[in-house]
Amino acid sequence: MMADNIEHVITYWVIWQKFHSPALTGFEVISHWLPFLLLSPYFGALADRYDCRKLIQGSQALFMVVSLTWGVLFATGTLTVWNACVLLILHGMAGALWSPPEQLLLEDFVGTADLPSAIRLNSTARSLGILLGPVVGSALLLGLGPVHGIWVNIAFYLPLTVMMARTTFTGHTRHGVVARERIGALAAVRVFRDVSRDRVLAVMIILAGLGSFFVGAAMQTVMPTIAGTTTGISASTAYGVLLFANGLGGVLGGLLLEGTGWIRLSVRAALWSTVVYGASTLFFAVSHDYLVAAPLLVIGGIANLATMSITQTVAQLRAPREKKGQVIGVYSTSANGMRIGSGFTVGLFGAAVGLRPALATSSAALCACVLALAVYLAVAARRSSSSPAASLPSR
Repeated sequence: MMADNIEHVITYWVIWQKFHSPALTGFEVISHWLPFLLLSPYFGALADRYDCRKLIQGSQALFMVVSLTWGVLFATGTLTVWNACVLLILHGMAGALWSPPEQLLLEDFVGTADLPSAIRLNSTARSLGILLGPVVGSALLLGLGPVHGIWVNIAFYLPLTVMMARTTFTGHTRHGVVARERIGALAAVRVFRDVSRDRVLAVMIILAGLGSFFVGAAMQTVMPTIAGTTTGISASTAYGVLLFANGLGGVLGGLLLEGTGWIRLSVRAALWSTVVYGASTLFFAVSHDYLVAAPLLVIGGIANLATMSITQTVAQLRAPREKKGQVIGVYSTSANGMRIGSGFTVGLFGAAVGLRPALATSSAALCACVLALAVYLAVAARRSSSSPAASLPSR
């Protein structure tokens, strides 16, 4: 994740300096998350069928080829809009390909009993990478320049690639279940129908999608504007403080939840965590003092990590074993692909009313949707318990 974010820091800076294109800036966000939205179920089907080590190595190789190509184009001065778009799409595809086999390997490494801890620690490491990526990326950009900086970034993909060559786990070793049926991209989407039959599983995926759709990638987009209107310190200092607080919340959240075990794997915990995430983001959007805004970002980061770790763990535990990769792909579609929605709920809406009001409105909508979902679940549970069939003994 650090290498992923380093590449964003360097390439986004070079692209803006060369083209000064707001449209291309928007495409940077779309190209990163669109492969998650469209291809995650298919990549999950591949993880069900093939050796997850090879898929992860393939994704890391694609990351490295993209970084190498960026450096060549920077060095030769031949970067154009069309090849920048191609490389941005390939980078997004590498991230989407990596996600399902990684999650299958987590359970294969530790087993079902320790899967919640594995997912929390994995999420914490991802948050740490997101926290450090911009710092290291900026240092490489300033210290080595964009060409050598992006080439050095290739080295950060190597440890995971080498680990996949050394481990004996394949993602299917512990349980020995490998899907035998060949599946195409369209057929993989049918798993949405299977997911909808399990109410708890569907709720976990919906919750992950709501947070991504209404807030998602918008936090980094609005941060420069919010930092510029934050009181107490200079805009540049506020920008650094707020970015650090945003990443720190995810890291602290993982360590806190793993060390205390306060939050249980339940629908109620996932609902409350999402509400706290939405509410903290709402208050952050309307706060102008950095002493208030920064702690709210930390709280939001903790709540968001709790939501993601709970929903992802429950989704994996309830997924049919022979289709676990596909279910993880559907989860990735919701948790990652739906981040495109924040470009509309905050980005485009923010162009009309301002980014602070747009983020506040979008966060309030997130809370409202979660509360509506909670009411629906409560009503459905009451109807289920009061129905005559609920009192009949099972056969």
